[in-house]
Amino acid sequence: MKKASWIIVLLVGLVIGVTADRMLGGAGSGPRPAPRPAAPAPAAPPVEDPRAVYRVPVDDTPLRGPADALVTIVVASDFQCPFCKRVEPTLQAMVDAFPGKVRLAWKHQPLPMHAKAIPAAVAAEEARAQGGDAKFWAMHDKLFELSPALDRPDLERAAREVGVDPAGVDAALDQGKHLDRIRRDQALVQGLGVRATPTMFVNGRKVEGALPPEQLRPVVQQELEKAEAMVAAGVKPQDVYAKILEKGATAVVYQGGARPAAPSPAAAAPSAPPTPSTTAVQVPLRADDPSRGAAGAKLTVVLFSDFQCPFCARVEPTVKQIEQAYPGAVRVVWKHQPLPATMHPQARPAAEAAEAARAQGKFWEMHDQLFAHQRELSAELYPRLARELGLDAARFEKDLAAHAGAARIDEDQRVAGQVGANATPTFFINCRRVEGAYPFDSLKPILAEEVKKADALLASGTQPAALHEALCKDNVRAFPAGAAQGAQPGAPQPGQRAAVPLRPDDPAQGPAAAAVTVVEFSDFQCPYCARATPAVKQVEEAYPRDVRVVWKHLPLSFHANAMPAALAAEAARAQGGAAKFWAMHDKLFADQAALSPAAYTRYARELGLDVARFERDLADPRLRARVQDDAQLAQRLGVNGTPTFLVNGESVVGSAALRPAVERALQAARAPAPARAAAR
Repeated sequence: MKKASWIIVLLVGLVIGVTADRMLGGAGSGPRPAPRPAAPAPAAPPVEDPRAVYRVPVDDTPLRGPADALVTIVVASDFQCPFCKRVEPTLQAMVDAFPGKVRLAWKHQPLPMHAKAIPAAVAAEEARAQGGDAKFWAMHDKLFELSPALDRPDLERAAREVGVDPAGVDAALDQGKHLDRIRRDQALVQGLGVRATPTMFVNGRKVEGALPPEQLRPVVQQELEKAEAMVAAGVKPQDVYAKILEKGATAVVYQGGARPAAPSPAAAAPSAPPTPSTTAVQVPLRADDPSRGAAGAKLTVVLFSDFQCPFCARVEPTVKQIEQAYPGAVRVVWKHQPLPATMHPQARPAAEAAEAARAQGKFWEMHDQLFAHQRELSAELYPRLARELGLDAARFEKDLAAHAGAARIDEDQRVAGQVGANATPTFFINCRRVEGAYPFDSLKPILAEEVKKADALLASGTQPAALHEALCKDNVRAFPAGAAQGAQPGAPQPGQRAAVPLRPDDPAQGPAAAAVTVVEFSDFQCPYCARATPAVKQVEEAYPRDVRVVWKHLPLSFHANAMPAALAAEAARAQGGAAKFWAMHDKLFADQAALSPAAYTRYARELGLDVARFERDLADPRLRARVQDDAQLAQRLGVNGTPTFLVNGESVVGSAALRPAVERALQAARAPAPARAAAR
């Protein structure tokens, strides 16, 4: 069944693969040309080493069982997956068979074809937020008891039955709370080769599928014996799992050191984490930006970050490792990029607290305390931290009340938009852009290369004061910002163009004969899409006769309200054409935190729509089919994130590069015919 479930995952991913968490698979299954008689047989694909031990941390993970258990079973699972439900009795059988010796840990791995899996995961995380691990597991048990009945009323019922506030669950679902945590789990387990559910790690050993107790028990027994030997050698029982993790692999391990074909001869060792590809862009710095290290350092690391973002907290040790690895050669510069309150309600207040501390000379001290207390961020916490840091408490609270740091934060966010730092963390190593919480080992090649370039510049006479600017200029030339990162095969790269089929009744603004058509793939619950809306309007206002904007739906699966909101926009279009669509579009983006059935009906009434018809249309399968057609088109074009714009067919990800792309397209359109032909 495990193999069959993976085939289903792959097929569905190929059809609706529009989200960051969709399954990425191997070669297609289409017909292959017959081999020539003399050709050698193709090499066998690499086989994963069944003896491999993987590093699966369980910090900040729901745990069930004693802290000194000698065997930890981490299960990557999905509340809607029938095989995951089937394996639950097996896991309980292991707890019963080895009393006091086994603990369970949960990692979220909601599959994209299970529409109810992410809302159920959000409900479980909200239960944990309200009552710790005990409430998580109570909700876990109830959700599997109810599965596959996991609609909103079922989640509310589960909350009531386990003693969790249903209003809190509703708010979490409406506001998209806990999605960061769910995506973090997915990124971790997918990085370890998890493609199907359930997948278990028994003291780091990967075991796939809904095994019966008699098949899982020998694995647990073997790991228990190893753990007992460690205890006999002097390891404390509560330290056994941490000791195992020290040597655990962080990527898939193959037999004989084999691995899939590498993208370049310089590929890392089989278990080494990947080095991110980079582009470069000049990042403007202020003289009073929070920084540590010399201005003439060989490595300048500019970090766009958010105090409530868990991935930002994870990257902080990496930054410290960089400083330790290159003592005296690193400058770290902080830039604020608090994500919207719909995702991180305390990110902006925490940033203002850091700015109030900076005004008194203690930014970094406050920075460290905010990350240390990330789960406690609140209006009550900030003054307490100020007092503990010895700040003038009255001045600190006055600055907070006056939002004294707001202008600086706004400026940092404006710069973030300019340089493409739309997600957190994003950092720039000598202006080379790296998005995400990569570990130190992934960044080593980039750091070593930059230090080598810095040494060469210094040897040729470049003064330390001019070093950063010189390195950035070189990198902007070497790694142009148009280079694609992580694009899917077949996706149009910047500079390349794809034909985008449009319907006559697609929502559009601007003249049909405009020289430039901007096709926007977007999601009404995506905070980056909301942030991109002003950039789109600026382009429309700057070029009213030359630009047409066409909307295409791409509701991401981890945004529970994205599809309902898309249907609301389509129901508005069905009554009033493009004008009513765009009016609904503006209302949906105006308050993403309010997305809900009640809000859609209220907006319809405010727009003068026939509310009874509107509510009927929300359930019309033809409208859902339109949205799904757009999502499938995105997949065919290689569009897998939002917002993505196709400017006369050229792919532009995010809003920062939209206007320059439009202006390039206008310039090309206005060029004489021979020049246009040459450009193509």
